[in-house]
Amino acid sequence: MKKLVIFFLFFIFFSSISFPFTGEVVRSYDTPGSCPTGLAYDGKNIWLADRKADKLFCIDEGSGKVIRKIDSPGYWPMGLAWDGNALWNSDVKDSKVYKIDPKDGTVLKTVESPNSSPRGLAWDGEHLWCLDNRSDEIIKFSPDDGTTIISFKSPSTDPRGLCYDGKYLWVSDRIKDEIYMVDPESGSVILIAKAPGPFTRGLCYDGKYLWVVDYQNDKLYKLKVRDGEKFAKSEERKAKVTQTHQVKNFGPGKIKTLDVHLAVPINRDNQIIQREIKYTPAPTDFVTDKWGQKTVHFHYKNLKSGKTVNTEMVSSVATYDVRYFLYPDNAGTLGEIPGEIKSKYLENNEKYQIDHPVIQNAVKEAVADEKNSYWVARKIFNYLIDHMYYEMVGGWNTAPTVLERGNGSCSEYAFVYIAMCRAAGLPARYVGSVAIRGDDASMDDVFHRWAEVYLPGYGWIPVDPSGGDRESPRDQANYIGHIANRYLITTESGGGSETMGWTYNSNEFWTTKPQTKVYIETIAEWEPVK
Repeated sequence: MKKLVIFFLFFIFFSSISFPFTGEVVRSYDTPGSCPTGLAYDGKNIWLADRKADKLFCIDEGSGKVIRKIDSPGYWPMGLAWDGNALWNSDVKDSKVYKIDPKDGTVLKTVESPNSSPRGLAWDGEHLWCLDNRSDEIIKFSPDDGTTIISFKSPSTDPRGLCYDGKYLWVSDRIKDEIYMVDPESGSVILIAKAPGPFTRGLCYDGKYLWVVDYQNDKLYKLKVRDGEKFAKSEERKAKVTQTHQVKNFGPGKIKTLDVHLAVPINRDNQIIQREIKYTPAPTDFVTDKWGQKTVHFHYKNLKSGKTVNTEMVSSVATYDVRYFLYPDNAGTLGEIPGEIKSKYLENNEKYQIDHPVIQNAVKEAVADEKNSYWVARKIFNYLIDHMYYEMVGGWNTAPTVLERGNGSCSEYAFVYIAMCRAAGLPARYVGSVAIRGDDASMDDVFHRWAEVYLPGYGWIPVDPSGGDRESPRDQANYIGHIANRYLITTESGGGSETMGWTYNSNEFWTTKPQTKVYIETIAEWEPVK
């Protein structure tokens, strides 16, 4: 009994621990003014701009206390950046960027802003970056004369804060209440983290932590990044999911044999099976296919005309919103992928046709000589955004056919994506699910399938190429390394098996008398559980 109590207390203790993750608040301070905007780190202290006070405050990062303050160069100070010797400050009303002596506030240089509404400001060691929330763009420009060098679309619709960590840009958005890590070469959003407050503005990086200031609650936050946690999960959703597989015999002959397979869901990062799964009727047996997918098998025979057979599986589940924190330099290279994963998930077959010229040429164009596993996955994802659009046209055609056609369903997108990844040497598979459609109590008869890729630094990571058919960089990135809590994943497969074929969720085989019409319907019903 004593051991049981100790185990129970141990379980409760560790269940209540909040593990660290990118974006987790380490500490927070009140801001010295009521209208905080830009942030910068000078190697020792934090600088904060305040548009109402028209001041730049130097703040001790250990205590949050103001060490000194200087006048801002203009009357509407916004973004701040540090170039190693001097501060830079953008002024949104003047559309200018000022270089400032941090000792006394002397304006050392004035540069015309490359955009009309300069908000965030960052220094990359050679050039300045700014963002504009009116045009929704990020601009790299010359500190000498403001000449634009490159520009790309901002992650979302209201960017405010900007900083550079030595490799990536970080951008805050006040509408989405999110912070994004952005590739400065392509503008691709790589990582999405939740903002600590409702109106995030300035950002800066101190070499280990990200600092964020929130305009609405007047708080300065210190946030964790690169802390070793691979994902964060939130928004628990408990439900009873009833999957019904129905076969109707419209005759006139008999169904001689009927074998029904239902894919059995398992615990994953995004879901926990809460109690033993129930089956109706009693199963014939359980079968595991060559991909390791377990199915519950039901065998029926001699079903007369007019007969309907219902096969049910009831799962009590908790599902979660899961977001993986993918840092490309932690993902590993193609050469680091284990041999057993390669041998299994680089397999070719009639659906993928990875040696087809259409697939081979697409991979050469998309990937070139890239070896980083994340960037191989991302470049193929970006290629499909540029070359396909989502449309359910019926059927599951082969990958080359779908890519040439330029449109496809979620399954067809998955087939193309997997084919291109495998052709590039990146192991890939698909997962299939049943989904909540709108309300918590809902019925799904459409279902959803997407891909997973193997990154040696992370393992299997979700990629939904059909979801990437979006306008904003943020919404595109939301379909890499993210699973919403509206899905119960039932199926993991490399493609084509003795039990599931190319289907997911369920599959069936039957034999009949001649001229016998068989009708099959599958649905999943979600019921919320408190």
